[in-house]
Amino acid sequence: MAKIIAELCQNHNGNIDLLKEMIWSAADCGATHAKIQTIYSADLTFRERFEDGVTDNSGVVTSITRPYSPEFARLQKLDLSVDVHSQFIDECNAAGIIPLTTIFNRSRLKLILDLGFKEIKIASYDCASFPLIKDLKNKFEKIYVSTGATHDHEIETTADILNDQNFFFLHCVTIYPTPIDKLNLNRINYLRHFTNQVGFSDHTQSDLTGLDADIVALWKGANIIERHFTILDASQTKDGPVSINPEKLKNLVEYSTMKNDELYEHVKQIHNYEIMLGSESHTLSDEELLNRDYYRGRFASIINGRTIYNWEEVNL
Repeated sequence: MAKIIAELCQNHNGNIDLLKEMIWSAADCGATHAKIQTIYSADLTFRERFEDGVTDNSGVVTSITRPYSPEFARLQKLDLSVDVHSQFIDECNAAGIIPLTTIFNRSRLKLILDLGFKEIKIASYDCASFPLIKDLKNKFEKIYVSTGATHDHEIETTADILNDQNFFFLHCVTIYPTPIDKLNLNRINYLRHFTNQVGFSDHTQSDLTGLDADIVALWKGANIIERHFTILDASQTKDGPVSINPEKLKNLVEYSTMKNDELYEHVKQIHNYEIMLGSESHTLSDEELLNRDYYRGRFASIINGRTIYNWEEVNL
């Protein structure tokens, strides 16, 4: 059976009661993990080029528009305090589901360790943040690393750093939502060169393609699927369009228990599954590069008034 991560992400809307309800719903559906994100609005960085975006003389966008002030105000409402983090872990333990979080900057590592998280997730944009990865090594029982918006040589370096650590690589495409012709699920084969623990973090639009990409990924041998999860209507949260509801999560768990030949019977019914497979090799698209430019460095450690990005070789 593959592991199933219910990514609660920002679907809690900053409401602890809703967060707890989501945990129990995910556990009841059979997910193995419930995941939050250790994001703090105070760690958001101001970068001038994203205030109005940048377009070159030929009309090509070189930086997206994502101004600091409205993003800070939005994230501030979603901040999860240390106490809420602690309640999240307790609630997961009570529900019989593994608590997981994503770390977004190096200065929050002590907090995460002190809280008692045993497993940790690294977002795609930090797959190449080697100082952060070195900080995490040998401090957690399992490390999950998404590989979207990352060049192959960076993935290879990360694998070298973690070679004696229990780690998973998750194929991911950092386009939200991800079109099926951009999925390149054959990348799972490439990632398996570095570890036999390979999965898929899915950002497809739930109401258009359902669980199709997950079924194909499981058939390709993924032994972990991460999927955004909500118990609200898709219109009620920012991540709603790429999130699945409890009914679909139950179905995903059921697919995760199937043998390969059983999965193939379902794959054959997905008329465009070959388009989803794409290529094992991959060059980042313009959209992925623009997203990488913004999200990589979106959060940083603020030490004595200095901004230290996760990829900087600085001893914190």
